[in-house]
Amino acid sequence: MRHQLRPSDEELWSSIAAGDEAAFGRLFDRYSRPVYNHAFRLTGSWPTAEDVTQATFLVAWRRRHDARLVDGSALPWLLVVATNAVRSEWRSARRWLALLRRLPGERYADGDLAEDVSARLDDERRMAEVLSVVRGLPPAEREAVALCLWSGVSYPDAAAVLGISEVAVRSRVSRARSRLARLMPQEIQEGKR
Repeated sequence: MRHQLRPSDEELWSSIAAGDEAAFGRLFDRYSRPVYNHAFRLTGSWPTAEDVTQATFLVAWRRRHDARLVDGSALPWLLVVATNAVRSEWRSARRWLALLRRLPGERYADGDLAEDVSARLDDERRMAEVLSVVRGLPPAEREAVALCLWSGVSYPDAAAVLGISEVAVRSRVSRARSRLARLMPQEIQEGKR
């Protein structure tokens, strides 16, 4: 009999599906940092990345019976859940800003709070600059960049998660790289900002 010190994601997920909270804790310990980093890369905000990470693992627990592991790994599925949570955060932020604009009295400029937070952290400022360019990519390319380039998901795993061919993933990443090279300010590309 083979004894593993570290259970595979498939073994953990089998226990999680049966309601094992300790197994879920191990999965969280294993993947909370990559999910958090992915969320930060998409949002450019540490606090929002924390919220997205929490939401991702809440969804993972709630959907523990129908999660899709990719080649035995839970990470690609968790990253897609996180991407969807970011989209939900963006929709909420847009609704909140629309509500603020309708309120009488002092007007709030778009992003004042976000600008205050990002001003405190230089890495958030740089990430916001990058995100402003990345958000100009078509959604399919943006998703491929987030999974493959930022979060290190392999092309085959990204293809499985996205439900497209590996060739399509590679094509999306290639087109995105070309666009980013044209659109990204030289100072950002060279790391001077």
